[in-house]
Amino acid sequence: MTMPKIIALNGSERDGNTSAVLRHGALLAAQRDVELEIIDLRSIRMLRCGPCGDCNHRGVRCIQTDDIPVVVDKMIAADGIIYAAPVHGFGTASLMQTFIERAGVGYLRFDRPLSNKVAGIISVARRYSAGEVWAQLTVNALLNRMIIVGSGFPAEVHALHVGDAEKDEEGLTNVIRLVDRMIDMILLLREYKQLSGNHDIMPVADRNERVGLALNAVEYL
Repeated sequence: MTMPKIIALNGSERDGNTSAVLRHGALLAAQRDVELEIIDLRSIRMLRCGPCGDCNHRGVRCIQTDDIPVVVDKMIAADGIIYAAPVHGFGTASLMQTFIERAGVGYLRFDRPLSNKVAGIISVARRYSAGEVWAQLTVNALLNRMIIVGSGFPAEVHALHVGDAEKDEEGLTNVIRLVDRMIDMILLLREYKQLSGNHDIMPVADRNERVGLALNAVEYL
């Protein structure tokens, strides 16, 4: 059996506290023989949604040419996904917001390919709106029908200057709990699939919830 893999999306524009938190999680995952690959959204080519405006009618992937499909395919191949973003302007950093819009509208909503994957949410803030950003990213994971494991307090890390995240002992403890519980659930799901031979553990019959587009009209390429 292949090594379990988690994709961690870093929605920060800088190599700062959010990066440090994810590197901390990657070390923990490695100790449990799980690969945690960090994808820095600042380093990929990501266009904003274009002027075509036909997303509610099309049944195929977005026609824009950037790196979004490469990242989406990595997410689809992974066992779990972490969404990590700092608070900017009392909301989710724009890189993560753009990615959610582009990936969700242009790729993920045709048949919800992230269904039943294990999700984790991390928000990083100086002090304010960490809960709001955590909640927004959590709702996005639920929209994609992912499995969110309870890990105690939300993984919210408080930091201002570079290096401050590593001083937030309580925040990092919650990150450790999150990664640990994600790995536990991934291994549990893998064990069930192996023992039962059932790879579709929770079938989703109505993956396309778009109004006005018949299920048989959807073609996911």
